[in-house]
Amino acid sequence: MSRLFNSLRGQLVLLIIGALVVAQSISLWLFVDERSLAVRAAIGAEAAGRAANIALLIEEAPPELRTSILRAADSPLVRFEIADEPTVDHLDHFDGGAVEARIRTLLGPSDTRDVRVELHKARSVLPSNSNAESIASHTHPKLMHDHFSAIEMTLSIELRDGQWLNVDTRFQRPPLQWPLLSTLSFGITAAIILAAVCWYLLSRLTYPLRRVSEAAERFGRGENADLLPETGPREIQELTATFNQMQDRLTRFAADRTRIMAALGHDLRSPLTALRVRAELVDDDETKNAMISSIEEMQEMVETTLAFARGMAVSEPSESVELGSFLIQLKHDMLNSFVFNDEDADVTLRVRPNALRRALRNVIENAIRYGGGADVSISRGQDMVSIEICDDGPGIPEEEIEEVFEPFFRLERSRSRETGGTGLGLSIARTLLRASGGDITLSNKPEGGVRARISLPTAS
Repeated sequence: MSRLFNSLRGQLVLLIIGALVVAQSISLWLFVDERSLAVRAAIGAEAAGRAANIALLIEEAPPELRTSILRAADSPLVRFEIADEPTVDHLDHFDGGAVEARIRTLLGPSDTRDVRVELHKARSVLPSNSNAESIASHTHPKLMHDHFSAIEMTLSIELRDGQWLNVDTRFQRPPLQWPLLSTLSFGITAAIILAAVCWYLLSRLTYPLRRVSEAAERFGRGENADLLPETGPREIQELTATFNQMQDRLTRFAADRTRIMAALGHDLRSPLTALRVRAELVDDDETKNAMISSIEEMQEMVETTLAFARGMAVSEPSESVELGSFLIQLKHDMLNSFVFNDEDADVTLRVRPNALRRALRNVIENAIRYGGGADVSISRGQDMVSIEICDDGPGIPEEEIEEVFEPFFRLERSRSRETGGTGLGLSIARTLLRASGGDITLSNKPEGGVRARISLPTAS
């Protein structure tokens, strides 16, 4: 699961879903607030109409019926009373214009009596005048799930006889009434559809990127990779085109360098052969032997260079090999000249077998020649496999550890072909390993000797 959400596709899906959730939450909050305002306005208009009608009814009814009318009009959230003084004793109205206009419309267009409206927040229920009303007034908030954030509206309407009809009414924010099952089914369906659509569309976006990544990995391992089709968004097409150009340029550069090395080595054969013939004509045996020895050393270097160039020019396909079996076979081919400590190792690599065999042979032969023997072992990391080749020789001066990878560099200063070789072994090994996506490093062991560590990427 963590690997999924570490991918570009997974993170984009999460980003889109998260943004939509936030947007929908804000929209829902705005919708609920607008709904609350609309319901409050409707309740306020109803209370205003009710108060105006009661005022007209009281004025038209006999005085002895006023008490009965008020008792019948009362409810748990609305109280009517007639008094000599208005409850709203000031003319500063807060957002009561619509309510006042509603009352004056019902009273009549020519009615000029004083109508006062006051609005403010309240969190308590109205006092009740009877036991039944008390129970109803306390039960109402429970029915509203205790979400009783009320708005209190007080009305004072002047009657014709000089008295005032005072009305106290309260109404609360209506709760969000969404059925749980419907809400869950809607959310789950929307999430599934949204995730599926996003996953499909983002797959079309990320697939070209993954294809470029896989091609780069294959090219880094030395495999031949075909040109990638330029598909997807414009930026992805530009990236693919740039990768194709880079791959073509690097391939041509490596091929040109290899051809130059091969041509140089081939052209050196003719003058060396001529020198060898002339050296045979020298009368002084000591001079002749010295010249022949030098010429033969140069010929060996040329042959090694040609072999190296031919090996680099060969387009060997990569294969999946089991490293333990591969080293056991190499040990057998080298007549058991080294010790392999991990014959049961189970590690699969994607390499060019002949190139890896040649690189390992060069390093192992180097350890045997200068260190008196070679111990080979395997250690595995997360994405890389290390092959360690250790010897018990005198080691390498720290300032020359990197120089030994330079072509024709030799620690053995006598320049003898029997003891010093040509100085191309480690250079060839590093070139072959780097062409396969790996590398080689050298270090001195604390107890003496050299440790060569070959790092290779594991098979995908």
